[in-house]
Amino acid sequence: MSKKLLPVTIISGFLGSGKTTLLNHILKNQVGLKTAVLVNEFGEIGIDNDLIIEGSEDMIELNNGCICCSINGELLNTVSKVLERSEKIDYMIVETTGLADPLPVAMTFAAGDLREKVRLDSIITVIDGENFDFEINNTSVAYSQILYGDILLLNKCDLVNEEQLMKVEKFINKIKKEPRILRSTNSEVGLQTIISVGLFETDTFKFDKDKEDVEDNPSDHSSHSHDHSSHSHDHSSHSHDHSSHSHELNNIEGFTSVSYETFEPFSLRKFQYFLDNQISQNVFRAKGILWFMESDRKHIFHLSGKRFSLDDEEWTKEKSNKIVLIGKNLNHQTIKNQLSSCRFSKD
Repeated sequence: MSKKLLPVTIISGFLGSGKTTLLNHILKNQVGLKTAVLVNEFGEIGIDNDLIIEGSEDMIELNNGCICCSINGELLNTVSKVLERSEKIDYMIVETTGLADPLPVAMTFAAGDLREKVRLDSIITVIDGENFDFEINNTSVAYSQILYGDILLLNKCDLVNEEQLMKVEKFINKIKKEPRILRSTNSEVGLQTIISVGLFETDTFKFDKDKEDVEDNPSDHSSHSHDHSSHSHDHSSHSHDHSSHSHELNNIEGFTSVSYETFEPFSLRKFQYFLDNQISQNVFRAKGILWFMESDRKHIFHLSGKRFSLDDEEWTKEKSNKIVLIGKNLNHQTIKNQLSSCRFSKD
């Protein structure tokens, strides 16, 4: 029976760990499978235009047989929409938001109406080897992501030394008995080690921690998400967080998101000053689309821990600055004032 069911892999992991990079790796290297990838927003996965056969507001078809579907509301509805398609899908991958406990997402597949159609193959948790937080406690989302991960992908191994990696692995072993840990750089790992591995076992899953939440609402993983891009899907203020008991991002273990938008250009020098001297140490993750007076290009901004990147591409829409920052105990007004001060002025 189980072989006739559609296998599903859930990709979990904390903010900035490399989940989207892993998705890109899978999409680029999977062969012979028609895969459906469910994401919070297409812009994150950076699909080359020459790969796209056709696209709509919430679904993109690729010439390698994959489709990408945007989770525009409730996860259950999105999954059902993909399953109703006339074209047969061989595999499904769901990326959760960085602040989501994977358990309620897993329960959507393992204990809901979908269990007669799909089979949860495994939960992959991507772990940031460079910015790993050793203060994780057993009430945190990050703890749950490690505890429920069938495969733990210890990522960014090129950015730290062996001593740090062994320290992280030792910490993981305190949380999870006999964890399956794979090391990676840029989330690159052999697909045969993470796809169709059949590691998820419903019977041995520990539900006690979230039993109440699952019973109350087994398949509502919406609410709002948080991405740090234009309007967001990883960590912004609306969309769809996939954890049924984390309805308010601003109440999840002290994490808050600050969104800022302006249709005036930034000064590159002023924004650099903000990054070097003003940005709060409590900002853990940031994403944005930036417009600088000094450049005709659109700049994609990512910040994870102390590391940030700026990639550029052509503008296809009206120029603007949109940025979302995630962190703990942030002073929203101070950050918005600092970003307002980055606007270009002739003085």
